[in-house]
This record gives sequence, C-alpha cells and structure tokens, in this order.
Amino acid sequence: MTQVTAEPSAALHSYRQMVAIRQFETKVDVLYRQGRVRGPAHLGIGQEAVAVGAASVLRDGDYSIGTYRGHAHALARGAPPEAVLLELLGRAGGICHGKGGSMHIADVEHGYYGSYAIIGAHLPIATGLAWASRVRRDDRVTVCFFGDGTTNIGAFHEALNLAAVWDLPIVFVCENNHYMEYTSIADVIAVKQPAADRASAYGLASIVVDGNDVNAMAEVVGAAVRRARDGAGPSLVEADTYRMCGHSAADPATYRTKEEVAGWAERDPLLRQAEVLTASGVSAEELEAISVEIRAEIDAMAVRAFAAPAPEPATAWTDLWSDGSSQWRN
Repeated sequence: MTQVTAEPSAALHSYRQMVAIRQFETKVDVLYRQGRVRGPAHLGIGQEAVAVGAASVLRDGDYSIGTYRGHAHALARGAPPEAVLLELLGRAGGICHGKGGSMHIADVEHGYYGSYAIIGAHLPIATGLAWASRVRRDDRVTVCFFGDGTTNIGAFHEALNLAAVWDLPIVFVCENNHYMEYTSIADVIAVKQPAADRASAYGLASIVVDGNDVNAMAEVVGAAVRRARDGAGPSLVEADTYRMCGHSAADPATYRTKEEVAGWAERDPLLRQAEVLTASGVSAEELEAISVEIRAEIDAMAVRAFAAPAPEPATAWTDLWSDGSSQWRN
C-alpha cells in the first residue's frame, strides 16, 4: 500500500500521540503481569494508527464509541491518561471513578461514549447517537469502531442497514486485526474483507485502508466524516491492521506463527510514521527524545497512581441512574 504523507507539524503530532498510546499500553501490560491491573485488559499495541488517524479528523462534540479494546480511542480523543490509568488500577480519581475497569473506559467530556464488552452491542447504540444528531440537526458525526469478528454478529448488519435506510451521519470503522479472539477471521468468513466485501449489501462503497498508516487513516476517515456531515449518509471503512499482542494481556498468542508476527512488525505504525518524519528532516535523536520524555511521564504517572486511594465504599451507590434514584430502585 502507498504511504500517505501529511504536513510536518501534523505528522509529528500524530507520531507523538501514537508513541504516548504505545507507552501507556506497554506500561499497562507490565502492571497487569505484576497483578496491579485486575480483571481482563485488552491492549491495542500495533493498532494505534487507527485511533489516532480517525480522531484527528473529528471535531469537538463529535461522538466516537468502541469495544473493550478502547484505551487508544479514549486517549486519542483527549481522555486524561492519568485518569485512565487510575481507572485500570481501580482507584479513586479514575475516569469512571474506579468502577469500570479496562473494558469500560468512557469520557463523554471528550466525545468518547464508551468501550463495550459485548461483541457488537455498541453498534446499535452508535446508530442511536447518529439518529439523535439527525433529529437535532446539530452537525455532529459518530464514528463507531469494532473488530473483524463483529461482522459476523447480527447487530452489525442491523445497525448498518438502519443507518443506510435513514442516511445517518455515521462512519463505521472495522479494525481488522485478522483475529477473532484466538481464531483467524479467514477461517470463519467466506469473503476476503469481512467488512468491506459486505458493504454493497447496504448500498455502501467498499472502502479498505492501510490501518497501520496514520496519514492514510486520517485521509480516508476524514473523507467519510465530511460526507456524513454534509448529509450524504453513512460509510463503512475497513482498516487493515494487526495487534502485536495477544487477544488480552493474559493471552500468549501462540496460535500465530513467528513469521506472521515478524512480517507485521515491519509494518509497525510507529516505524511507518518515523520514516515519514525522517524523510521530512526530523532526526532520529528527536524521535528518540520524544519516546524518552513520554516514558518518564508515564512512569511518574504510575507512581502517583499507586499512591491513590481506593474509592470510598459509598460510591458504589453513585452513577447508577441519571436521576439519582439508585437507593429506592435497589
């Protein structure tokens, strides 16, 4: 696939964001193995370009929504990384008050309307967000992220069909990392592209983008977002990418060959963007300084998070119902 270029300042900003997300998730992986992060933790190491490229074309007020592999999407939209880390550690000050954990990150303030643990369950919710935008005529666009396995779930087809029938301002983005948990998507689907090859069933164009090229992501998703904002209806984008880790932090991913992993490592989105930057005159020393700086920030953040208290028991009764009625409902 052809590498897409970007303005030097935008390219450097995207690189910095991807490095920050990679360093954050690498730290989470370490903390999980130390027993500090409890419960499932699903990392998107290797998929950073999808989140950063898509977020770069959204406005304040636009909606994005994703799966349990959602750290990158929340951070790309502007969620404070320390609040996300506190959430993963189950501490007070967490972005969901320490009650959601890794699979339920949400930051409405920055337009990220949550990570959802049930496969495909959030697609109808995303369609609902887009429907609300159309009813209000508020010019907002929804971007919905999901994995390749979701394309075999009924909610995927129902959400796409309704969005197409109603011409809703939504962009569906399939993060095709080639594996449904522990099973290759190629083993359970009759077409080559699990999302794009089904787009025509809903009157949509077949769009495939290099999901490891952050600039290509911004270009393709940006065009789809503009189309939605102009009232031209939904789009379905399939981003070809790869998770360099297991399905979850507990998964050694031994079902993949070393050759396959090594081949995708050569297409690492951070390496791809570093090549773009060095070609534009940014030195390797500058790029390394960014990594060192961010790593130090995240290490310091983790130290502060360890010292944070657990949530007060009384907070178990808060944030349950929007009208504050948790007491009488229970």
